Amino acid sequence: MKKFMMMFAIVMILFLAACGSGENNGKGQNGEIVITTTTGQIADAVTNVGGDLVEVEALMGPGVDPHLYQATQSDIRKLGNADMIFYNGLHLEGNMGDILEQIDSEKPTKAVANGLPDDQLQQDMENPNEVDPHIWFDLDLWALVVNYIADELSEFSPENEEIFRENAENYQEELEELKTYAEDELATIPDESRILVTAHDAFGYFATAFDFEVIGIQGLSTDSDYGVADIQDIVSVLVDHEVKAVFTESSVSERAMESVIEGAERRGQEVTIGGELFSDAMGEEGTEQGTYIGMFKHNIDVIVSSLK
Repeated sequence: MKKFMMMFAIVMILFLAACGSGENNGKGQNGEIVITTTTGQIADAVTNVGGDLVEVEALMGPGVDPHLYQATQSDIRKLGNADMIFYNGLHLEGNMGDILEQIDSEKPTKAVANGLPDDQLQQDMENPNEVDPHIWFDLDLWALVVNYIADELSEFSPENEEIFRENAENYQEELEELKTYAEDELATIPDESRILVTAHDAFGYFATAFDFEVIGIQGLSTDSDYGVADIQDIVSVLVDHEVKAVFTESSVSERAMESVIEGAERRGQEVTIGGELFSDAMGEEGTEQGTYIGMFKHNIDVIVSSLK
């Protein structure tokens, strides 16, 4: 049944794409390029590169877990009506990945991870055949994603290439400023306190970039299972290293983290929730955390205030 529904969704998307290939070609009211993205992080990057020339909408809003996401009928319409589609790739979107690959035969449907060198992608330590999809937590990699988006927009609308390139460069300067801020703030955390315990293993690129040890209750995907042994292993780390704060994630249930805290308390280690981090989803639209830079800065501030 699951496979049938997926194939049905593909057929519907391709049908809607064909229906939208007429006079307006899916353009916005003022001639903008209509773009659908999967995650908010990608939507933010496309918006910054495209500026007034694009109309962007993300399928996955605040608090949405992309690993477990199932496309709705509304999503199918948005994908069908879009001129271009950008998604993360590296299996972040779970079952939707197969659908998105099929749509590429009808319209530009691009995985932003394709713009990154393979040797800069991180493998799952427990499963070397699996690549970590959380690429937005490395600011240098995200700057390359911005270049990739500019490339694809320029290919779609070559008459606007100069604008896309200039927007990309301006945004990359902001990312560089954010990187400096992150390095300066995180440098105030003592070496022995640079242990980040989170709900799932989403911060691997962050750990490499900023010299942290990161431990997630679940693996790279929240679709992975965890059990008593996993909880006990993390409790041992908390006790052995006297870790005093752990972090929840806006798109993941707090239940497992509560079990970790309770387990540590039973062994005499008091642990608090240091705060909520944005991992796979950003904050509410219209807030600072609803932007990529604001989300990243929020995470830095929460981590520093709890581990410093």
